[in-house]
Amino acid sequence: MPASQLYDNHGRPITYLRLAVTDRCNLRCFYCMPEEGIKYLPKKQLLTFEEIERLINILAQMGISKVRLTGGEPFVRTDLMNLVRRIVTIEGIHDLHLTTNGILTAPHISELKSLGIASVNLSLDTLDRERFKSITRRDEFEKTWGTLQQLIEHNIPVKINAVVMDGRNIEDILPLVELTRSHNISVRFIEEMPFNGEGNHYSTLNWTYTKIVNYIREHYPNLERLADPPHSTSYNYKVPGYNGDVGVIAAFSRTFCGTCNRIRVTAQGVLKTCLYDDGVLNIRDLMREGKSDAEIKVNLLQAFNSRALNGFEAEEKRKSGSPAIESMSTIGG
Repeated sequence: MPASQLYDNHGRPITYLRLAVTDRCNLRCFYCMPEEGIKYLPKKQLLTFEEIERLINILAQMGISKVRLTGGEPFVRTDLMNLVRRIVTIEGIHDLHLTTNGILTAPHISELKSLGIASVNLSLDTLDRERFKSITRRDEFEKTWGTLQQLIEHNIPVKINAVVMDGRNIEDILPLVELTRSHNISVRFIEEMPFNGEGNHYSTLNWTYTKIVNYIREHYPNLERLADPPHSTSYNYKVPGYNGDVGVIAAFSRTFCGTCNRIRVTAQGVLKTCLYDDGVLNIRDLMREGKSDAEIKVNLLQAFNSRALNGFEAEEKRKSGSPAIESMSTIGG
């Protein structure tokens, strides 16, 4: 039986789950976490694969049809592919996506293709090895670049996620756009967000989405605006004659909240109905308390019916202080 459509209290459909499978990462990107890393969760506090599978089954019955696995870095989680094999068989889940930094991904690309992975988002903020090392605090550029080449060779739809950082990688914007000349890939430039786990991030942003677009247009005056897909988080563009396309995501400006169809679940099973809230429901605890699927659905519906209108309202309602105290690795990308 097909699932009924799920809506929040503002009439927005909810169809998309972003689920973090771990808070651990093998990079130390300065915009995501401190150089010394974060205090990782004990393994017993993470959702087990069985709990993840149960949760996705519940949400699929409620109307979720798209799942993205995130982290931290998903492939740091032991035997991740076993979880992927389980999820692709869940009735109602039509699209499974993955976000990765690519360092541990390459050995699994062939199987990901055979399992029908819908797309892979590859975190790649620069095409320069030294800048990569500076941004990530690790010398792993070649592995990420090699993963990109393999994804292209296997015809797996790829989006490159590049966070735009003043004084760090502005010189990479145009080379990243140039990747779309010969490759049918999407490059997504993302406004830098405050989640660096240190609590002292900026309150304003220099490189806003409008500045990024204007910078690209200065060098590509014929840049074409594309129609944005439903619920798109990016404003989408294309250089005429190029195979791929370019998007700009207003993650800090939060201009896409009105059509947001996504929810997040952290690695410890906390539901976030907005990236900027501090968690509205601990699903892991409900499961471990012995709640039935029906009882968990009631709790989920209550959370969806109390969803913030936008990221600014969600931030205002936080009980745990500024979002900057959180690491994106803990939240789930």
